This record gives sequence, structure tokens and C-alpha cells, in this order.
Amino acid sequence: MSEPLMLFKKPTYPINSDLLDYLGRYDRISRVPIVYDDLLRFSGSISVFDKNDRDTLWIRVYYNEYERIEIDLTLKKIYSLLHSDGNVGIIKYLNVDSIDFCTFGNSQPFRIKVRNILNDNYTHFYVKKADASRVYGLELEHILSPDKINFLVYQDTLIEEHIMGIAGDVFIKSHLPMCNETEKSQIAKEFVKFNERSMIRLLGDMRAYNYVIIPIHDFDQVVFRIRAIDFDQQCYEGNFKVYRPQFFKENYPMVKLVKEKLENSSIDQYKHEERAVLAKRIISAENRIKRLMRIMRNDTISTEEHVAQLKKELYSYTHDLNFKKAKSMGDIMSAAFEFITRNFKNTNLFGV
Repeated sequence: MSEPLMLFKKPTYPINSDLLDYLGRYDRISRVPIVYDDLLRFSGSISVFDKNDRDTLWIRVYYNEYERIEIDLTLKKIYSLLHSDGNVGIIKYLNVDSIDFCTFGNSQPFRIKVRNILNDNYTHFYVKKADASRVYGLELEHILSPDKINFLVYQDTLIEEHIMGIAGDVFIKSHLPMCNETEKSQIAKEFVKFNERSMIRLLGDMRAYNYVIIPIHDFDQVVFRIRAIDFDQQCYEGNFKVYRPQFFKENYPMVKLVKEKLENSSIDQYKHEERAVLAKRIISAENRIKRLMRIMRNDTISTEEHVAQLKKELYSYTHDLNFKKAKSMGDIMSAAFEFITRNFKNTNLFGV
């Protein structure tokens, strides 16, 4: 039996003052006081089951009447900040339908369901313990992915909007077998690009339940996009394989699909395309990326052992001396971005 890629639970790293200043500059600081620990004071709970009566490992929590009134109002204000820039006029039309608590995983989030009482439309957002790794991951997702993401920080509390889609593990089990051959080829292409994107920006632990598949109807076909939903493992692990979704056993059906549907030349083409797109985004957001990297280089978001291991493996992979010289995870991330943009500017080819 092969050794698991991740052996230990990742610790939580505090958000330092420089990162807080950065978040303030880009309007990521919540104007509504909300503290994760306040939500932990629930007075009761029940298990949440899915439509097939399987335990989801989430529990629905309840609060005494006095605390619930205050908590509901705070959560409605947070919703208005995320979705309407703090317009309090919408609060009277909102209802907090449920507050669920996740009993597994690193972040142990609360999932808040907010409904508009005028039309019954609803959405979710999450309240978590703030962690520097997760904040860097969210910010890089916002800057470098094709999708923007809203999040807010208040002291040691993080608020994230919900990312819609079909959980990767659910899709692989229940939806993938029903796809036609053209759709399977398109999914294989997207997985190659997702794998490359995760590797370049050092977003780890992209097992099937940490990303979603988004089907999009386009004329006479359905196309699929893959999007990360968990950013806890941004630049922490030392094992380079952790940043490459292809090496997780949970993703084997996707890897198998790539082997069956794509020629090696096509795989290389899609990798090159994704690197080119990322390079363009890095260049177009150059000032913001540089500002974030300056903070990240001086921050501690991993162990010295992990930094030493990762820079060694990346140097072996790229033969780029900037990785060998790195002293922090921020240095490694900066070197990765520099490597991508330098090759893009010089040749527009990214074979390594």
C-alpha cells in the first residue's frame, strides 16, 4: 500500500499586520464584527442527512432565543456586505434558514443558509477560523483564476462566499458514467488544465471533494469546468506531489479518463495553454501580485523542513536556480510566478 501524500494535520497560521493592511487596501476587512467562536456557543444540534439518508457529517446547530436574534442580525449584515456592499436596506427581506457546523476537516466551518423571503431564492456562505494560508489561497484564486471570489476577514474570523458546483467525488461517482464520449474528452481536457493550474500556484490537496465540477450549457452541448473550493493547503506541504491533483487516489478516475481520451501531444498542448493564460493574468495583475508576494515572502506559513523539501523538488523539476535560493514559501511562490512569466515572455512555450 502506498504511503499517503499528507501525513499530518496542517496548523493554523495567524494573519500578520502586513497582510491585514493588504486586505484593508483591497476592501477585504469586514465592517461587521463577527467572531467564529461566538457561533460555537450553540445549545443543541441534530445531524444533517442527504437526500439518500446518508450522514453528511454536518450538524444543524441551535442557539437560545436571545443569542439567536443577535446572531441572525449579524449574519444578515455579513450577507449584505458580501453581496450588496453593505446595503442594510435588504436585511428586512432576509431570513437565516439554517446554521450548519462541519465536524471534520481542518477549517471546521459554519455554513449559513440565507433566504430572500420575497422570492425564496437562497444562497450560502461560510464562517471559518482565519488562517494566513487560506487567505493567500483565496486571494490568489481571485487574481489568477477565471472566477472571482468574495471573502472578508474580521480579526481571527474568515467569511467566504459559497462556490456552486457538483462536488468532484459526487460527480465522479454519479454523473461521469452518464456523460457521452465527447463530454468525457472535454472533462479530461479540463482536468489537465486544473492539474496544471493547481501545480503552478502551489494549491495543494485537490482531492475530489475539494473541488467542484460546473456544467455549462453552450448551444447544443454541455461543457464542464473544474474549480477549487478549499484553499487551506496553499503553500504548506513540502511534497511537490501534493500540489498535483493527478497523484491523489481519489482522482484516479479522472487520470484514467485523461489516458483514455487524450494523446500525449494534446496533453502537452493543454498544459501550455494553461501556463500561457496564467502568465497573462500574473502580468496583468503585476502590482497586486508583487505586493502580495512581498508580504508572503516574509511570512511564516509552513515549516523549515517543508520549505527545504519543496524548493529541492522544484529545482529538480525546473532546474531554475531561484527555487534553490528560496528561503520561505513566499520565495518559492514568487519563483514559480517568475519562472512562468519569464518563459512566456521569452518563447511562449512552457515545456519543462
